[in-house]
Amino acid sequence: MDIRVLRYFLAVAREESFSRAAQSLYLSQPTLSRQIREMEAELGATLFIRTNRSVVLTREGMRLRKRAQEIVDLMDKTASEFAEPDTEITGDIYIGTGETHVMRRIAQVAVALRQEHPGIRFHLFSGNAESVTERLDRGLLDFGVLIEPADVSKYEFLRLPGKDIWGVLMREDHPLAAKETISAEDLIGVPLLASRQAQLASVWPQWMGRSADELNVVATYNLIFNAALMVEQGMGCALTLDHLVGGMDVSGLCFRPLTPRIESGLDLVWKKYQIFSPAAEAFLAAMQGAFAGDKA
Repeated sequence: MDIRVLRYFLAVAREESFSRAAQSLYLSQPTLSRQIREMEAELGATLFIRTNRSVVLTREGMRLRKRAQEIVDLMDKTASEFAEPDTEITGDIYIGTGETHVMRRIAQVAVALRQEHPGIRFHLFSGNAESVTERLDRGLLDFGVLIEPADVSKYEFLRLPGKDIWGVLMREDHPLAAKETISAEDLIGVPLLASRQAQLASVWPQWMGRSADELNVVATYNLIFNAALMVEQGMGCALTLDHLVGGMDVSGLCFRPLTPRIESGLDLVWKKYQIFSPAAEAFLAAMQGAFAGDKA
C-alpha cells in the first residue's frame, strides 16, 4: 500500500462518492474503484458500504481513515521539511496545546519570529494532554504545551511563565455567583461540566480531600467555548481555567476561583533526541530566549 492509494481512500471517504472523488483526483471512476478494491483485498477488509447514491465507511474503514490521515499528514510534513531552501528559514511548525491564556505569550514569540522569517507557517492543534502527546509521539507535532500536572519525564521541556487558575464558570443568576470563591463543599450535588484538562483523578481529590466521584459530573469537554454555551443554557457549571471566556459571544456568565486556590503551570515539551526542521529550531531558540529563567 503506498501513500498515493491512501490519498485516494481519503478522498472517497471525504466526498462519500466515487464519482466526486475521481473528479477531485483527476482520475477515471473505474481506475479509482479498482484501486480501492485492491486496497480492500490487500487489507482483507471491506472499507466502504456502497449504495446507489453514496458510499459510507465501515467500522474498518473508519479505523483506517484515522491512521491514513496521520500517515498522509506525516508524509506531507516530512516532504515540506525537505523542500525548505537552505538559504532562508521557512517551513511549517506544528504545535499542540490545551486551552490556556499563556498561548498569548507564545503567540507573541510566533509573531516576532514570522516578522523575521515570513516563510514560517504555524499549525495549531487543540486537545487535552492525551491527544497532544499521542500526536507528538507519532511525529505529527513538533511541540506540545501541557498543563500541569503532566508527565514530562520522556520529553525535553521548557517551563513556561505564568499560571492558570482553576475555577467555576456559571450563570450570573446561579446561587454560587454570589460567592467570591468556591469551596469543595459548594460543589457537592451541583451539576458540573468537567474539563478533560482538569485531571479529575489527580487534581480534585487533593483539593477536595475526597474522591472526585463525589462530584456530579454531567458532561465533559475539551474546548471551553462549547462548554460555555451549555452553561449559558443551564446544563450546569463548568470547571475551567480563568481568562478563557472573555470576549466570547456568550452572555450572562461569570467566573469564580476555587478556594483553596489551585494553580497549574505549563510546559512546552518536545521529544528527546528530536531532529528539528530549521523552522522548528528557530522557534525553540526564540522560546528559550524569551522564557528561559522567566518565573513570572
